[in-house]
Amino acid sequence: MLFWHVPAPNEAMLISGSKRQAQDTQFRIVTGHGSFVLPIKQKARMLSLALREAEIIEDCVTQQGIRLNVRAVTVFKVGDDAVSIANAARRFLAEQDRMEELVGRIFAGHLRSIIGGLTVEQIIRERDRVAQEVKAGSHSEMEKLGIVVDALQIQEINDATGYINNLAAPHAAAVAAQARIAQAKADQEAAEREQQAAALKAEYERDTAIKRAGFLAETEQSNARAAQAGPLAQARASQEVIEEQTSLAERQAQLAAQRLEAEVRRPADAEAYRQRTLAEAARDQAKFEADGGAYAERTLAQAQADANSARAESLKDGNQELIAANRIVENLPALAEAAAKGLAGANVTVLNGTEGVNEMAAGLVGQGMAILNSLQRGAGSPNGGGNPSANPTPSVNGKTPVRLDESNTQS
Repeated sequence: MLFWHVPAPNEAMLISGSKRQAQDTQFRIVTGHGSFVLPIKQKARMLSLALREAEIIEDCVTQQGIRLNVRAVTVFKVGDDAVSIANAARRFLAEQDRMEELVGRIFAGHLRSIIGGLTVEQIIRERDRVAQEVKAGSHSEMEKLGIVVDALQIQEINDATGYINNLAAPHAAAVAAQARIAQAKADQEAAEREQQAAALKAEYERDTAIKRAGFLAETEQSNARAAQAGPLAQARASQEVIEEQTSLAERQAQLAAQRLEAEVRRPADAEAYRQRTLAEAARDQAKFEADGGAYAERTLAQAQADANSARAESLKDGNQELIAANRIVENLPALAEAAAKGLAGANVTVLNGTEGVNEMAAGLVGQGMAILNSLQRGAGSPNGGGNPSANPTPSVNGKTPVRLDESNTQS
């Protein structure tokens, strides 16, 4: 609005020309809110309440007569209360831009007076004390000016005579010596650490080289295995093939041996056995024929001799039956011979060998001798007959002749 004025938060509005004043001033102070300002009758002016800074550079003489150049900084502002605003307005409202300069001069005077009562050592060691004494010494004056000092700091102290440097020389030398000792120790420790680091680095490089060599050897070994894997697999496959072929050959050999055993050896053994059996049979047949013929000849000779004796005996008495028997006896050798030839040519299996052959031949002859004995017994009896059981069948060579029946032969 045209007649409504509002001060900034860091400002105080001073309205003059008003008939009513809340304070004992010739103007009205407004802060934090607006107010009407009547034109022509009233006038409004603004006083800054913002923070300000004043730099103080002053040559001071200490209690020892040593000249020092002191540089300090103070931070101040106009107080927020109405009395401070009114005091500041009366003194600085028209010269707000020079407020820093004016306040700085006031502080410079108090700074000279405070430093004049202290030694250099106190000023150096107790800068806060100097600042507090300056603030305390200027408090009443700042209050009259409506100024509130927030801070005062001594930033720098320069000594044109070199007193401070000389004062600090022993300490500086001691500190420098300590610094050199500390530096030497640090260098020694650094050298030792560097040596340790170098040793550790060398050891690490050695271990790394060994591991790298081991890895390289393992890699080469793996590559070699990989390179040999194909030939080894092929060799194993070839070996398996050879083993299978060998096993197949062995099975084929076994099969061939079995086939040879079944087809050649066993038939050959059977044929050899058959040939041996046939040879033995032929041998036994020849022996049988020879033994039969010899025995037949011996038997026939004996039978003929007996027959001749019997015939002579029977003819001597003129017995007709004996004459008939004589004729039979005369034909007995021919019958025995025929029987012997028939026996020799017969395919007869003799169970008891040569003894069986003899028994068979004796049986044949015995049959004839039995007939002859019967005739003799008939001729000698009163009625022309005899008892066949009275004279048993004569034996040939001490053995009873056997009959040619199915119980003594096997074809």
